Amino acid sequence: MKTKILLSGIFLLNISAGLAQGVRVTYEHDNAKMNQITVMESGMGTLTPNWYYTTLHENYSKSAASKNKTLFRTTAGINLYNQKDEAEAIDSALVKRAAVEALNIADRSGGALDLAWNVEGAKLTEKMGSFMTNIGRIRGVGGSQEEHDYWMQYYNVYTSAIRSTQDAYMPNAQRKREYLRIYDDVMRKNDLLIQYLVRLSNSQKVDELLEQASQTPAANKTDIVRAAMSRWKASCMRTNTRPINN
Repeated sequence: MKTKILLSGIFLLNISAGLAQGVRVTYEHDNAKMNQITVMESGMGTLTPNWYYTTLHENYSKSAASKNKTLFRTTAGINLYNQKDEAEAIDSALVKRAAVEALNIADRSGGALDLAWNVEGAKLTEKMGSFMTNIGRIRGVGGSQEEHDYWMQYYNVYTSAIRSTQDAYMPNAQRKREYLRIYDDVMRKNDLLIQYLVRLSNSQKVDELLEQASQTPAANKTDIVRAAMSRWKASCMRTNTRPINN
């Protein structure tokens, strides 16, 4: 058993040694490539072999060494550094603009941020309630169901306008103007409804009076004459005047 383990270890060591020899790194210097890279990087040095560049790249061999690439890199680095201040200024401007836009979004959003409704909502709700109350009186003063439905359509229009304004994406100043316009419309329409109710009520009273007059029984002439005679006799007795008998 020990012999087998020993042989296995020797075998593994041989394999490791072979792999180590296979991955050995070697370095072979190429002077021509190094010169080309030096000229490309800094503009210093010579291109070798000279006959190759003279024959195939004459323009490059004449101009490459005369150009100072280091100066170009320095100038580019300075320009990039100067752009840092501009980039920071642009970033600051964008941050400020984002803050302004965030306020605009908050100002234009409805719901909990509807500041205009917090100011104008109470009186508009009160006026809508008064309008609804007067609509409910139409049937009580002689109005028809069609007339009731007609005025309810106006109430629904105003309700829809209020909800649309609350959900709209607009500044609170404009939202307030819309609420005030709706309030003015509701107030005018409510005044017209009150006038209409008064007219219906008066018409109903006139009809009732005419109906009562038409139901009054006809006067009895005999009773009228007898009552007048009784009043005349009573008057004579009070003045001690003897009535004349026919």
